Amino acid sequence: MDLLTELPPLTWALVAGAGALGWALSWLWRWYRQRRARRALVAAVAAVGSDHLVDVLVPDGMGSSFHVDFVLRTPRGAVVLDLRDVRGNVFGGDQMNEWTVMDGPHRYTFVNPQSSLYDRIAAVKAIAGDDMPVEGRIVFTRRARFPKGLPKWTLMLDSLARDFPLIEGGTPGGFDPFDQPWANIRQAVRPSLMAQARPVSS
Repeated sequence: MDLLTELPPLTWALVAGAGALGWALSWLWRWYRQRRARRALVAAVAAVGSDHLVDVLVPDGMGSSFHVDFVLRTPRGAVVLDLRDVRGNVFGGDQMNEWTVMDGPHRYTFVNPQSSLYDRIAAVKAIAGDDMPVEGRIVFTRRARFPKGLPKWTLMLDSLARDFPLIEGGTPGGFDPFDQPWANIRQAVRPSLMAQARPVSS
C-alpha cells in the first residue's frame, strides 16, 4: 500500500491544521502590512492640515451624499482630496474621459476624476458658506508616475505639503474666521463605509 494511505487520521488532521494555520498567518501578515501602510498614508496626508476628516459622506443637497477621502483644514481654507494609490505610468488629461494606467503588461482605465472632484468641492462649499474658501486636489501616491505631466488639480503626495504649507503661530488675537465654517462641515458629514480598500505601499 502507498505510504500516504497508511497515515492515521490524526496525522492527516495535524497536516491539515498546519496548512490552515500557515494560510491564516500569511493572511494576517498581509492584512497587518496593508493596515500599517494605510495608517502611515493617512498620517502623511493629515499632517498637511491643522485638522482633517477622512472617509466621510458629504451631503449633496439633494438627499444623497458624496464619499470624500479627505477634507483638510488649512490656512487657505478647506481642501477636498481624492486620494489615488495606483502603480505604474498614468496618462490623463483635462479633456480625456478616461485616464489610463500602464504597469508593465497590465493596462486599465478609470473615469477622469476631475468632474467628480468638482462635485465634491461644491458639496463642501455649500456647507462651509462664503466665509471659507474650498479647493480640491486629486492626489497620487509615489507609486504612480505621469510621463506626460500632471493634469489640472492633480498632485503627487510628496508635493502636497508644499502646496498647502502650515503657518506657524496661529491667527493673531486668537480669532480664526474658519472656526465656524469648519465646525459646520464637521457637523454635517458622517462616516463613510466606503473606505479605500486598495492596497497601499509602505
